[in-house]
Amino acid sequence: MDSLGFLKTRMELGEFNKIARLQNENFNIFLSAYISLCNPAKVLVYTGEKEEAERIKKISLESKEEISMGIKDHTLHFDGINDLARARDQTKFLIPSGVKFDPNLDYIDRDKGLKEVKDLMRNVMAGRTMYVLFFCLGPVNSFFSIPAVQLTDSTYVAHSEMLLYRDGYNEFLNLKEKNRFFRAVHGTGEVTSANVSKNLMDRRIYVDLIDNTTLSVNTQYGGNTLGLKKLAMRLAINLGSKEGWLCEHMFVMGVQGPGGRKTYLTGAYPSACGKTSTSMIPNEKIVGDDICYLRVSSRKVYAVNVEKGMFGIIDGVNAQDDPVLWKVLNNSHEIIFSNILMKEDKSAFWTGSGFPEPGKGINFSGEWQKGKKDEKGNPVLPSHKNARFTLSLDILPNVDENLNNPEGVEIKGFVYGGRDSDTSLPVEEAFSWEHGIITKGASLESETTAATLGKEGKREFNPMSNLDFLSIPIGKYIDNNLKFTRQVDEPPRIFSVNYFIKDKAGKFLNDKVDKAVWIKWMELRCSGGARAIKTPTGYIPDYDTLKRLFQQVLNKNYSPDDYKKQFTIRVIENINKIDRILEVYKYKVPDVPEILFEVLEEQKERLEMFKEKHGEYVSPFELESVDE
Repeated sequence: MDSLGFLKTRMELGEFNKIARLQNENFNIFLSAYISLCNPAKVLVYTGEKEEAERIKKISLESKEEISMGIKDHTLHFDGINDLARARDQTKFLIPSGVKFDPNLDYIDRDKGLKEVKDLMRNVMAGRTMYVLFFCLGPVNSFFSIPAVQLTDSTYVAHSEMLLYRDGYNEFLNLKEKNRFFRAVHGTGEVTSANVSKNLMDRRIYVDLIDNTTLSVNTQYGGNTLGLKKLAMRLAINLGSKEGWLCEHMFVMGVQGPGGRKTYLTGAYPSACGKTSTSMIPNEKIVGDDICYLRVSSRKVYAVNVEKGMFGIIDGVNAQDDPVLWKVLNNSHEIIFSNILMKEDKSAFWTGSGFPEPGKGINFSGEWQKGKKDEKGNPVLPSHKNARFTLSLDILPNVDENLNNPEGVEIKGFVYGGRDSDTSLPVEEAFSWEHGIITKGASLESETTAATLGKEGKREFNPMSNLDFLSIPIGKYIDNNLKFTRQVDEPPRIFSVNYFIKDKAGKFLNDKVDKAVWIKWMELRCSGGARAIKTPTGYIPDYDTLKRLFQQVLNKNYSPDDYKKQFTIRVIENINKIDRILEVYKYKVPDVPEILFEVLEEQKERLEMFKEKHGEYVSPFELESVDE
């Protein structure tokens, strides 16, 4: 029996006809294989119709994968107490034996890995419904577009992706290259009495670069199960490397400049480092908060948001620091909350919300009351640090009008940021594209957060904030970035930011809202409208410019003392960082472009000379501003 004939025996006629219309044998073979393997009792197909979406959301509530909350269209999902973040150790690439692969990236022999994960997925959907969902990564009808399909038995995953991604059924109907689409398969696995994945020891998240397929099983957390998010990002990095474009872990935003000008920036920060809150700065425009595709066209750099929604960290979101997002989260819009606490009145509570902490409620641990402890005797927080919200960007008042522009938006600046308590300045511009890619992007370090399983506060090497998702060797990835703008007349400027710099007593030197000023300075620099001070590591703002911007943007007086504390150049710390980065690239990363070592050694040399002239800690007031 051929694949289409098999599908007809396993699907209701109306659902089968949706598949048959595609006239795509490659797709039929894929779907047949996983229906046969996972053995669902029923198959439902989502093509983007409103009735299909409402049916899935209704089933999600009936099955209690989601719970209705007090505000209309708000629902709540819980993951298991040990399934609340990306499972790094159980996420691997499937690489054919004999193929050289970067030893820094987690991988397993493809044949062995496929057998292992398929054994775990055999009959995983028995008695359940498989949902077949068609989406498009990037705007539809665009040279950025990549069609994608998700197979899952989770209505939470299905509902989430309906909010996050553009409908793609028509993309499949019009597909010219019949095999150029991404595939994602997810099975929840056996569940506990609380309806969460039970066999976490058998949790697997495998990425097959040969077939552009991601496979996940025995997990529910979105970062492990939303196949079109970070899992498809890994596929896109690999495909982009072959085709000459970039997939990056970046927001895209439009920053308002003088005279009605708008400048588009992209920014890469590790999770929980301020990426979403930066993309949501009041009075600016958001195109996307997480993943973008970048291409060169007409000798300029253009970007699109891969998604049309947001799967954001909610911890710390409050009315003062995040007014736009705060208002949306507390009004009647379609939002899925995950792993927060639902109070007795069915309202939401999360850490840092500004609401008084309740005495009891329901959270990821079940019934919760103040003082509750886990099996190890540790306090159970009312809301997890990695609690999330999922929404469609079109409900945001500050969404950019070019969100779905098939041409994308022209990018004038790249921003790299992370958690760094003692070295990097709040904002700094690189000397050139190569200098920025190497010293700001490829040298990025960040202190770990609750977004990944493991110890918090550990300084980790994380080039371009993309190490967890790289599907090509690190050296090749850096080389791709360096070469990306060779056909560009004016490459985007490159900046670094650090919202987490502290003084010697451990006190943060910036307010959360100060990022709005750093972004405005970057916009001015991209248009040649601001002076700067040259340091051994790049250009920094001069005091007079920042004083004016703080007044204009935040209506806040900015003192010389604050400027001096924040922008004092920490020479020793910067030299130590270069030594750490050089150690990594010399001994742990193969096939690194030689220019990386040259640029880092030159920067170290500048710092050594600077130290001899000015000392180990240098006030910016000792340096002169320049027009460059």
